[in-house]
Amino acid sequence: MVRMSGVQKWFGDLHVLQDIDFEVATGEVVVVIGPSGSGKSTLCRAINRLEPINEGTIEIDGVPLPEEGKALAKLRAEVGMVFQSFNLFSHKTVLENVTLGPTKVLGKPKAEAEQRAHELLERVGVANQAGKLPAQLSGGQQQRVAIARALAMDPKVMLFDEPTSALDPEMISEVLETMVDLARRGMTMVVVTHEMGFARTAADRVVFMADGRIVEQNTPDEFFTNPQSDRAQDFLGKILKH
Repeated sequence: MVRMSGVQKWFGDLHVLQDIDFEVATGEVVVVIGPSGSGKSTLCRAINRLEPINEGTIEIDGVPLPEEGKALAKLRAEVGMVFQSFNLFSHKTVLENVTLGPTKVLGKPKAEAEQRAHELLERVGVANQAGKLPAQLSGGQQQRVAIARALAMDPKVMLFDEPTSALDPEMISEVLETMVDLARRGMTMVVVTHEMGFARTAADRVVFMADGRIVEQNTPDEFFTNPQSDRAQDFLGKILKH
């Protein structure tokens, strides 16, 4: 579903993605972890060209990512994205936020888009908030609306860029539960996160990054119980102590 080959990315002199070869199979849940500044978010954002790359190729479902224009917009519509900071339209209701993409981008009739939006809001547990503005919701509720909004486009793959890092601890679990449910339903997912519990529970594969490279990847069981690289052992040693 996702294939990155020989991907390089620089920010000035900083080489943030180095020789990235990365594949995600249809229906696979891949969790990307690593220390801050390791290139995780850049990798995630490069998949739909929110972050342009300097070298290499990226394919979604066998189609190379276009550089720009309508073809890129069309392919982007097939890739759902959930950010750290919700990015909901503050002047539109929850329902309007979820129906905007399907009506404006996909050209769906309003009634059909609204019916689907209500189903998705029900699924993520915020059906009773449809008429409210985002500011009237908790952070956890806003992030679940953001997930529903991404799902409303019927994406082939969902990207999550640290979706819980802006949330209070008690709200994190409600968002992670929504994501675990998505994973169980077979959604192809790439998740950048610090939540190791989610990685253990929902991931098919854990990818560990450091210094702009993929250092190792394995099943959650293997990675957490028997990390192969010194970098991963050091990282896990630091975070699992606390």
